[in-house]
Amino acid sequence: MRQIKQNIYSVGAIDFDARLFDKLIPLPDGTSYNSYLIKGSEKTALLDTVDPTKTNVLLGNLEKLGIEKIDYVIAHHGEQDHSGSLPDILKRFPNAKLVTNAKCKDILANLLEIKDDRFVTIEDGGQLSLGDKTLQFVFLPWVHWPETLGTYLKEDKILFSCDFFGSHFAASSLFVEDESAVYEPAKRYYAEIMMPFRRQINSNLEKLKNFQIEIIAPSHGPVYKKPKFIMDAYKDWSSDAVKNEVILAYVSMHGSTAKMAEYFTAALIERGIGVKQFELSAVDIGKLAMAMVDAATIVIGSPTVLAAAHPLAAYAAFLANALRPKTKFASIIGSFGWGGKMVEQLASMIPNLKAEILEPVLSKGEPKENDFAALDRLADEILAKHKELGIIK
Repeated sequence: MRQIKQNIYSVGAIDFDARLFDKLIPLPDGTSYNSYLIKGSEKTALLDTVDPTKTNVLLGNLEKLGIEKIDYVIAHHGEQDHSGSLPDILKRFPNAKLVTNAKCKDILANLLEIKDDRFVTIEDGGQLSLGDKTLQFVFLPWVHWPETLGTYLKEDKILFSCDFFGSHFAASSLFVEDESAVYEPAKRYYAEIMMPFRRQINSNLEKLKNFQIEIIAPSHGPVYKKPKFIMDAYKDWSSDAVKNEVILAYVSMHGSTAKMAEYFTAALIERGIGVKQFELSAVDIGKLAMAMVDAATIVIGSPTVLAAAHPLAAYAAFLANALRPKTKFASIIGSFGWGGKMVEQLASMIPNLKAEILEPVLSKGEPKENDFAALDRLADEILAKHKELGIIK
């Protein structure tokens, strides 16, 4: 339990030991499940709950504050890491009303079997008075679910932004103290969760220009006292601008594709192109996703397995397609023994990239002089394409 401003508290849970989110996303820095309590002169509101594994922490923090009555519980998002403790909270505070929008109401009613008479449904821009404090609701669809909303506390100029601007970052400090320390967890969070909804994020950023925001309090990670830092980062990440970088994500079974990757990386560096190389058998998918945020070009390297792409290379292609980065160019390098349709398979897996596919380079067995020459030609083509974008001189 920590105080943001007078009568405004963070009452959620910090999870320093969490290492995997949704059985999918690595959490090298842990995470937090942020819940906020606002005490008005007439009413008290709880903004979101916590993951069900941390219900006891939330209830304990409310007990420490001496909270005997909650009038409203605001549900910004239906996902369980926000809503999982709702049944316990509604049981503990039987007169509390659950305030949310119609889409989130439908999700929560089905997920948690909450009865209809507990809900108060609000519209975009709607307001709720706590006496001397006023909550204004801001619908923020697709950051990152369709029902997501935020709450703007008008008198204190605080935006409770739900997953928007969040970070999986367990910190003992309530506020961001070192922007450089939180930048990478915030970018990882954006890459893994928000990047597929880049266009919607731009729309929501425009919407927030109508508000005077002095503090951003997200649902994961520390609170921003200087919101310009994270808002500017989101503007950059969600823009169309790319960097003079190539992501080379590859896997090799018997060394042929590895030799091609090594040669190709050196060829790109010689041409002044930044390279981020990922060997897929031991990759941190969060690091790979982060690299996709800015890179102008993605190249997938794969051997041919049973006439198809290696499963790890196919997974990299699947991930890129799902995350929809703003990448402008893509290509494939790799090797084969007797034949197959590895290139066609991988190319067909990335339609969401909207990237220009550059001519692939395939080696039959060990790469030879003509294969290395083809890799040089691909590096030259990437150089020319990056120059056309104006990201390299």
